[in-house]
Amino acid sequence: MVELEKEVLPLPPRYRFRDLLLGDWQADERVQVEFYVNENTFKERLKLFFIKNQRSSLRVRLFNFSLKLLSCLLYIIRVLLDDPQEGRGGWTPIIWVNRPLPLWGLQVSGGICRGSYSCCWEVCPVLGGGLCLPTANLPPSAQVFWPPLRNLFIPVFLNCWLAKHALENMINDLHRAIQRTHSAMFNQVLILVCTLVCLMFTCICGIQHLERAGNNLTLFDSLYFCIVTFSTVGFGDVTPKIWPSQLLVVIMICVALIVLPIQFEQLAFLWMERQKSGGNYSRYRAQTEKHVVLCVSSLKIDLLMDFLNEFYAHPRLQDYYVVILCPTEMDVAVRRVLQIPLWSQRVIFLQGSALKDQDLMRAKMDDAEACFILSNRFEGDRIAADHQTILRAWAVKDFAPNCPLYVQILKPENKFHIKFADHVVCEEEFKYAMLALNCVCPATSTLITLLIHTSRGQDGPASPEQWQRMYSRCSANEVYHVRLGDSKFLSQYQGKSFTYASFHAHKKYGVCLIGVCREDKNNILLNPGPCHILASSDTCFYINISKEENSAFVLRQQEHLHRSRLATPAYPGLTRLPVHSIIASMGTVAMDLPDSDSSPESADGTTLGLAADPVGTEKHHSIAPVLEVVDTIPSPTFDLLSDQSEDEATHSDDDLQYAHPGGYPTNSPYIGSSPTLCHLVQEKIPFCCLRLDKSCHHYPYEDARAYRFQNKLIIVSAERAANGLYNFIVPLRAYYRPRKELSPIVLLLENMPETHFLEAICRFPLVYYMVGSIDNLDDLLRCGVTFAANMVVVDKESSVIADEDYMADAKTIVNVQTLFRLFPGLNIITELTHPANMRFMQFKAKDRYALALSKLEKKERENGSNLVFMFRLPFAAGKVFSVSMLDTLLYQSFVKDYMISITRLLLGLDSMPGSGFLCALKVTEDDLWIRSYGRLYQKLCSSTGDIPIGIYRTESHLFSTAEPQVSVSVEDYEDTREPRDALICRMGPRNSTCSDQAEQPLLRRKSMQWVRRLSRKGGRHPERISQQRLTLYRRSERQELGALVKTRMKHLGLSAAGYMDMLDHGNTLSYILLNPSPDTRLEINDVVYLIRPDPLTLVSASSPSRKASVSRSEDLKDSTPL
Repeated sequence: MVELEKEVLPLPPRYRFRDLLLGDWQADERVQVEFYVNENTFKERLKLFFIKNQRSSLRVRLFNFSLKLLSCLLYIIRVLLDDPQEGRGGWTPIIWVNRPLPLWGLQVSGGICRGSYSCCWEVCPVLGGGLCLPTANLPPSAQVFWPPLRNLFIPVFLNCWLAKHALENMINDLHRAIQRTHSAMFNQVLILVCTLVCLMFTCICGIQHLERAGNNLTLFDSLYFCIVTFSTVGFGDVTPKIWPSQLLVVIMICVALIVLPIQFEQLAFLWMERQKSGGNYSRYRAQTEKHVVLCVSSLKIDLLMDFLNEFYAHPRLQDYYVVILCPTEMDVAVRRVLQIPLWSQRVIFLQGSALKDQDLMRAKMDDAEACFILSNRFEGDRIAADHQTILRAWAVKDFAPNCPLYVQILKPENKFHIKFADHVVCEEEFKYAMLALNCVCPATSTLITLLIHTSRGQDGPASPEQWQRMYSRCSANEVYHVRLGDSKFLSQYQGKSFTYASFHAHKKYGVCLIGVCREDKNNILLNPGPCHILASSDTCFYINISKEENSAFVLRQQEHLHRSRLATPAYPGLTRLPVHSIIASMGTVAMDLPDSDSSPESADGTTLGLAADPVGTEKHHSIAPVLEVVDTIPSPTFDLLSDQSEDEATHSDDDLQYAHPGGYPTNSPYIGSSPTLCHLVQEKIPFCCLRLDKSCHHYPYEDARAYRFQNKLIIVSAERAANGLYNFIVPLRAYYRPRKELSPIVLLLENMPETHFLEAICRFPLVYYMVGSIDNLDDLLRCGVTFAANMVVVDKESSVIADEDYMADAKTIVNVQTLFRLFPGLNIITELTHPANMRFMQFKAKDRYALALSKLEKKERENGSNLVFMFRLPFAAGKVFSVSMLDTLLYQSFVKDYMISITRLLLGLDSMPGSGFLCALKVTEDDLWIRSYGRLYQKLCSSTGDIPIGIYRTESHLFSTAEPQVSVSVEDYEDTREPRDALICRMGPRNSTCSDQAEQPLLRRKSMQWVRRLSRKGGRHPERISQQRLTLYRRSERQELGALVKTRMKHLGLSAAGYMDMLDHGNTLSYILLNPSPDTRLEINDVVYLIRPDPLTLVSASSPSRKASVSRSEDLKDSTPL
C-alpha cells in the first residue's frame, strides 16, 4: 500500500471536484499551434495576390497588358500629331520631338503606373521579373521637375515586346482560371503572330523616327516600306536616306532571318505532332452534335472500314460523328482513308489513351452517345489484350458512368470483369459455337454473317449466274423488331398462335416471324411454339429485307380482281410487298383447303403450274392448315424425348448408355458460362479414357476406328485446349439434339490440355482428345480423319505474330489445302484471321470460274459493298469463317440492342426456357411432293411447329478452267479397271507399294491393250489421245496422293477400306437463300434451316394429352418424313 500511494501523482495547487471529474485541471499544459505563419508576410501576400490566386493574377496581368498597349497607342497618336516640317537640321529631329502637354500627361501617368507595377515585381522576384527597358521607364519625376525633358524622345514603341510577354502570361493564367489545358499549337501560333507584329511595329516606328532627319516619312510610308521589304518585293520607290535608318533595316532583316525560321520550325513540328495525335473534339460540337467514341489498341484499315461501313449503313446515324481514340499513330493507309471527303468530315482521330482523363476529356466521353472498346486480336498474348480492354472499360465507366459501353472481349474467362457493360461480345464464345453448329447445320457461320451485316441486296445484280442473283437478293434480309399493336404486318394476328402468325405473315407479306418478347419480361423467345398466343403489347422479331416503316403496299387492281376469283375469302391477299415478285402465290392459297383427302395434283395442279408428283399418284399427300389456336400440341416435336428408351437399347457406345437427357454441367471452365441442359453421363469418365490414342485398362484402343463409332466423327484441330472449346461441345451435346445423332468429337490438340479443362468435359459423352497436329499425316489418320464427317481447323493464336499482317493465315491455309488434296471428300471448316484470305481456300491456279469471282469481288469493293467476299465459293458454302465478321454484331447492337441476344439463342450459347433452337432438315426425294418453300412452311407449322428461315442449296456446276476438262469414256477405260493397289503400282517405282510381283505381266498386258485401243482410234482423233494422256496424268497425281495415305495407314496398322470411296465435291457449289419467297421451288438435297420450339416447354404444356398426340403422330409419319 505504501508503494502504491507513492506512485499516485500529487494534485495541482488549484483544483476543484468538477475539474477532477472532467479532467480540466490538465488544460494548462496545452499549447495552441498556428500553422502556415510564413504566408502572413508582405512578400507572401503579394505572391498570393499576383500568382497563386489565379483570378487576381489574371486581372493584374490584364491590367499590365493594357498599360503596355496604351503606351504604344499613345506613341502612334504622338507620331500622327507630329509635324514633319518643323524638324530641325542635323540629328536634332531624332533626339527631340514635339509632344503636346495633354499627351505628355497621359504618358507620364502610364509611366507612373508601370513603375509601381515594376516595384511590386522587384519585391516578388519569384514572379519571373518583367525587365522593363530603361528608356521606356524613365523616372517621370525628372520630366515633371525639368520641363525641357518633356520633349525628349523616348522609344515607347518598344513596349510592344513587353505587351507580347504580358499577353503570353495572361493566356496561361486564363487557361488556369477556367481549368482547361490549352494546346501547344495555339500557344505557338500566338507567339508567332505576336513576334511578327512586334517586328513589323518596331521596324515601322524605328524607320519613321530615324527618317525625320532624312525623307520625313509618314507612318503609312514606313508601313509600306516595311511590307515591301519583308515580302522581298523591293520596288525601290521608298528607301531610307541616312545611315542610321539603313542600319536599322539591316538589323531588323537579320533579326527576322534568325527569329522567324525558328518560330516556323517549331510551328511546323507542332503541326506534324498534332496531325499524329489529332486535335480535340470541341465542346460546342459535343453539345450540339451526336458522336460515338471508338477505343482501340491498334487501328487497322480493315477494322476501321468495317466499323464505318456498318455504322453509317443505318439512315438515322448519318449525322453522327465518330471519334477514334487510339494510343498509336495512324499508319499511311488509315491516314489516306480519313482524307477522303466522305470520312474526313465525320471521323476525328485522337491519339491518346483511355486511361488518361485528359484524353477522355479531349474525346468528350461524358457527352458521347456510346463508347465501343475493341480488343486487339492481333496481339500475341490474347490474355494481355483482354486485360488492357478491361482497364479501358473501367476507366471509361469511372469517367463517364452514364455512357453506354459496347465491349469486345477475346477470352470467355474475362467476361465477368465487364458485366457492367451494356453489350459484350466474347469472340471465342461466338467463334466456337458457330463452328460447332456448322457441323450439324451446314454454313451456319455464313447464315449468321448475312443476318448481322447490313446490305440492300444489290451485290452482283447484273451477274449472269442465276445463283448469284438469288443469293444476293436474299442476303439483304435482316432482323427487325416491331410492337405487335403498332405493326401493319402483324397487328391482324393479335390473339392468334405464334405459328399461325408466322406462316400467314410469310405467305402474305414475305415476313418471317421468328421470335417474340413479352412486355413484362426482358427475355427474347425464339419460336415459343403454337401454344404462345400473341398480344398487342408483344415485341415481335422478324426477318425481312427492310423494316416495315420503310415498306409500302402496292395495290394493283388487276391482281386484286384475279385473286378475288381464285383465293378463299379467309385470305384475300389484297396487297404485297414490292421486294418480292410473288408474295402469296396461288399454291400457298390452295394449301389452306381443309379437305385432307385432296391430293396436290387435284388441289393446285392448275394453280401452281408445277409438274406431276415425281413419287407417283398411288398415295395422296396432304398438308393440314395452320390453326389459329392450337388445342393439342403437335406430336413430332416429342420425338426428341419419347424415343430415348429406344435409343438406349439400340446404341452400343458405352459412354452413351449411361447418358440421361436432362443435366447441367457441373464443372464450367470459366465464370459466366450460361447453363445449358445437356446430354451427360452419370459418372465422370476417367481422364485416361478421354485420350483417344492411348490405351488404358478401361479401353485397349489406340485409334479412332477401333472404337467402332456408329456416327461419323467431328475433328477439331486447335493449338491448345482453350476455355472457348467448351462452347464447341455444349451446342453439340444440348438436350434437344437426338441422342442417336450425337457424333463423336475428337479434339486434336498440339499441347496437352490442363486438368481443369478435362474436368469440364469428362461428363460429356463421346468426347475425346488427342495430342497431335494437322501437319502430321499419322496424327490425322490415328484420330480418324478417313471416316470423319467434319474437320474444323481453328486458327492458331501464335500465327498472329507475323511480319506481315495478312501472312498470319499462311500456315493454316497451306495445311487446309493439303487436307483438301489428300481427303477431297472431307468437309473442312476453317477459321481465318483475315477475310481477304478466303480466296486462297481450295485454291486452283487455272480456274477460270475463280478468276471471274475475283473480278466480281473487285467490282463489289469499288461499289462500296459491305460483303465483298460473299460470292467466294468457300464462304457461300460455309467452309470458311473469319472471326472479324463478328465485329459487325457489336456495331449493329448500337441500333438493334437485341441482336446479340438473338444471335446467342441461335448459336445455343444461351438457353432460355420456352425459346427454340436452330436445327436443319434435309429435303429428300420423297419430300419433293411439297414442291415449294411456302408449302413446306405450312407443312412444318401445322405438324411440328417449326419455323423455317432459309435454305442451304447445293447445285452441280461445271467449272471451266484454262485447260479443257477431259474425261475418258467408259469404253476406253473399262479394260483398265484393275484393282486400286495395282493402279498404284503402275505409277512407277517411286510409288510402288505392291508386294506381289506376279501381277506385273498382267499390268503390262492390260497396258498394251490400252495402247492398241487408243492406236486404233488415234488416226481419227489425234487430239483426243493427247487429252486422254493429260487426263491420265491428272489421275495419277490423285492416285499418288492416295498411295501415300494408304502407305501410312498400312504402316500404322489401320485398315484402308473405304478411303477411296470418299467422294469429291469439287463440281458442286453451295449457297444460302435467307428467307426466300414462298414460291421458291424445293430441290433435292436442300437443307432447310429451322427454329424448332423448346421440347421441354411443349412437354410441360401437353402432358395430359400426350397419348393423343402420339397416336396422331403415327398417322402423320407417312406424310411427314421430315
